[in-house]
Amino acid sequence: MTEVFSAGVLVYRRGAAATTEVLLGHMGGPLWVRKDASAWSIPKGQYLLGEEHPRAAARREFTEELGLPVPDGPWVDLGDVRYGSGGKRKTVTVWGVEGDLDPAEIVPGTFELEWPPRSGRIGVFPEIDRAAWFDLDTAADKLGKGQRPFLGRLAEYLD
Repeated sequence: MTEVFSAGVLVYRRGAAATTEVLLGHMGGPLWVRKDASAWSIPKGQYLLGEEHPRAAARREFTEELGLPVPDGPWVDLGDVRYGSGGKRKTVTVWGVEGDLDPAEIVPGTFELEWPPRSGRIGVFPEIDRAAWFDLDTAADKLGKGQRPFLGRLAEYLD
């Protein structure tokens, strides 16, 4: 089984009526365009174990995906989650950082993909096609199942 490592930053803010909100990105590209549930992600990306520190990778990937720097402030270690499918295991490490970014200011990075499949045409797509703030309950519906434990860990830290 192949193992990949990914690191990310979950930006949070304290919203109206004492609720906590998190900033998520909707996955870009043609596979996700019409999906909403489980189609959002914590800004994160892969790194090579032993070649880059996970926190440095989280900072780099946040900026690559959103086009904005990580907000200033303390980093809260939300730990690791491991999940896998299709012969690939993924370990994701996430930190929480309090901040208030405007989703309208996001300038996403891009990736190339042959689309439609086997067409020979290469398209350029945004890594995320939009970002938004969600309360923790709504965020749990938006995130893929493997990333949901980070929401509970953030809520525990904030209690």
